Amino acid sequence: MKIICNLAGITDYNRPVQGVTDIKNSGFEYVFIDLKHIYQKGMEENLKDFSDACRVLISKCHEADVCVGVFRSPKLIDHKKEIGLFEFQQRLAEESIKISSEAKCKYVVVPPITSSLNSANQWELNREYYTKLIPIAKEKNVIILLENQYSNYNGRIIRGICSDEKETSDWIDKLNEIAGEERFGICMNTGTCNLCGQNMQDYAVTLNNRIKVVILRDGYGRDDVSMLPFTAVNHRQSQTDWLSLIRGLREISFNGGLILDIEDTAAAFSPMLRPQLLSLAKATAEYLSWQIRIEEQLKKYKSIVLFGAGNMCRNYMKCYGEKYPPKFTCDNNPKLWGTNFCGLEVKAPEELKSIPSDWGIFICNIYYREIEKQLRDLGVKNSIEFFNDEYLPSYYFNRLERM
Repeated sequence: MKIICNLAGITDYNRPVQGVTDIKNSGFEYVFIDLKHIYQKGMEENLKDFSDACRVLISKCHEADVCVGVFRSPKLIDHKKEIGLFEFQQRLAEESIKISSEAKCKYVVVPPITSSLNSANQWELNREYYTKLIPIAKEKNVIILLENQYSNYNGRIIRGICSDEKETSDWIDKLNEIAGEERFGICMNTGTCNLCGQNMQDYAVTLNNRIKVVILRDGYGRDDVSMLPFTAVNHRQSQTDWLSLIRGLREISFNGGLILDIEDTAAAFSPMLRPQLLSLAKATAEYLSWQIRIEEQLKKYKSIVLFGAGNMCRNYMKCYGEKYPPKFTCDNNPKLWGTNFCGLEVKAPEELKSIPSDWGIFICNIYYREIEKQLRDLGVKNSIEFFNDEYLPSYYFNRLERM
């Protein structure tokens, strides 16, 4: 799974070297470039200026050994009445596809267009728009991604184009049918889902493998902002439903790109602190990726054993015990050794020194790092994984209380 960092808010597009270097030093290998930050008024007369500016930015990324994971084409039309802009929007999208191909980037997000002139049938408008992009997308071997939108209706945010998961699935399927191949997908923007009050699990499950990349950004559900995940809080509660997102992406075995969009958080920080912020951002994205891929970790071992005979172990057995049955579990409490817990024999930690080398050990306890060190000090050589039950498909609510 690729973890991709949005350049916006972190670096000046005209002087990107320091920001791109900070991104690279924080462990990111891919960046997301929103070409709207390059487009300037007046470029309608000469798209070469736009293309040249894009190429300079791309070259600076490559010099820092950072690849472009995803582009986004500038979106200029939103309830505009100037019909001439439609043609220019088309040219901008085509140029973005060419630039994406030159950068050896597979995906370009081309947001759907809206028009107050033809609001009754947005599908027909966009069908024509995207159909015209198919030849250049095929020629350059680029996948076009639509993106879920919101609308502002008299100051109130409502769901826009591609926010209805069933309709969006239908759009993607019809466009791929017109293309005669899988040339279209969806970029799922979690910030937009949050603004529209959507259940992200339902959205992800319905769209399924049509989702190629996911934009991760936090917010309070009122304004269109891009904050570091888990930072938009109220009364110690996250204002983004990360639970439904992770459950949905885990259910569809998502393995596409995760775009970390922290534009507003990064812009609010001093440039002196951004390297530290980026390190936290990278760790946050890796945590979300890990949560999404927990079941993949279970699949890769011939057999597994657990460490811990408590609530987290019980949650594991409830959700995954039948599909990935452990051989046994261990615990540091001698009183539990030789007993049975949730159908598992509880053994002493020393037993882990004699298990086959291709078995994986999953720690079912919040003291992950402490237990991992304990097992390594014991001489355990097997792979050790952390099992976390924060975002499981369901919970066992009758918690055990130990004295």
